[in-house]
Amino acid sequence: MARLVARRALLAVPVLLVVTFGVFAVAAASPFDPVKAYAGTAALGADRETLDRLRENLGVDRPFTERWWEWLTSAAGGDLGQSGVMRQPVAEVIGERLVWSALLCAVAFAVAVLLGTVLGVLAARRPGSPLDRAVTFLAYVLEAAPVFWIALLAVWLFALRLDVLPAGGLTDTGSEHVTAGQLLSHLVLPAGVLAVSQLPWFTLYVRQGVGDALAEDPVRGARARGLSERTVLLGHALRSGLLPVLTLIGSRVPELITGALLVESVFSWPGIAAATVEAATSVDFPLLAALTTLATAAVLAGNLLADLLYGLTDPRVKLSEM
Repeated sequence: MARLVARRALLAVPVLLVVTFGVFAVAAASPFDPVKAYAGTAALGADRETLDRLRENLGVDRPFTERWWEWLTSAAGGDLGQSGVMRQPVAEVIGERLVWSALLCAVAFAVAVLLGTVLGVLAARRPGSPLDRAVTFLAYVLEAAPVFWIALLAVWLFALRLDVLPAGGLTDTGSEHVTAGQLLSHLVLPAGVLAVSQLPWFTLYVRQGVGDALAEDPVRGARARGLSERTVLLGHALRSGLLPVLTLIGSRVPELITGALLVESVFSWPGIAAATVEAATSVDFPLLAALTTLATAAVLAGNLLADLLYGLTDPRVKLSEM
C-alpha cells in the first residue's frame, strides 16, 4: 500500500505542474482585465498611465511563464501568494472556505453512497418488480436533471412554499455566531441537493452489481445450502456487487466538485465557489492556480482511494501490481 501511495504521489507532481501551467496560460489569454477587476469602479475614471502603473505593481504586465514560475517556486516554499480580488493571502482565502466546502461534500457524498446502496439493493432483489421499475425510473430522471435546477426547485418547495428550511447561507439573518442547530438546518438543503445529484449513479451501479452477483454460481450455491435470503444478499451478493461502486467513487469526485460549486452558488454557502468565480472572472492568477491545484489534487486522491478500497476488498487484486 505504501508503495502504491508513493508511486501515485510521484506521478501527481508532473500532472500538477501541467495543470498550473495551463491555468496561467488560459488566464493570460482571457479577455478579462485583472487591473480593472482589482480597481473596480475607480478604473472607470482612471487614465492610461495610472492603469499601466497599477498593472506593473500587480505584475500582470510580465509574461505568464515568468509569473507561473514565480508562483510555483513560492508555492513550493509554502507561500501561495496574495489574492488581488480578495485582498488577502491565498492561504487565508482557502483556509476560511475549504472547511465548509469539505463539510458539504462529505455529508452529501455519504448520504448518496448509503441511500444509493439501499435503493440499489432493494431494486436488485426482484428485477422487473414495481419497486425496481420505480427506483430505476427515478434514477434516470434525476440523472438527467441539472443540479442547479434541482437546487432552485428545492428552494422554491422547502424554503418558499413550505417554509420549513432556510433558503441559504450558513446562519440565520442577524446571527453573529455559528451554532450547531443553525448549521444543521442550513446544511440540509445544499447537502441534500448535492446528494440527489450523485444518487442516480450509485443506485444504478449497485442495482446492476448486486443483480449480476445474485445470478452467479456461488450465490446460487449458498441458496441451495439453505442459507437465508438475508445472509445470501448481505453476505455474498452485496460484497461482490459493491466492487464496481468502489471504482465509481474516484470517478465521481470531479462531478462532485463541479456540483458543489453550483450548489454553493445557489444557496450562498460560504465555500470556495464564490472565490472560484471571483478568481476566474478577475483573472486572479495566484488564487485561480491554487484552487485549480486543490481540485486536481482532490481528483487524484479520489482515484487513489478507489484503487486502495478495490485492492483491500477484492482478494483477486494485488496492490503491489497496481
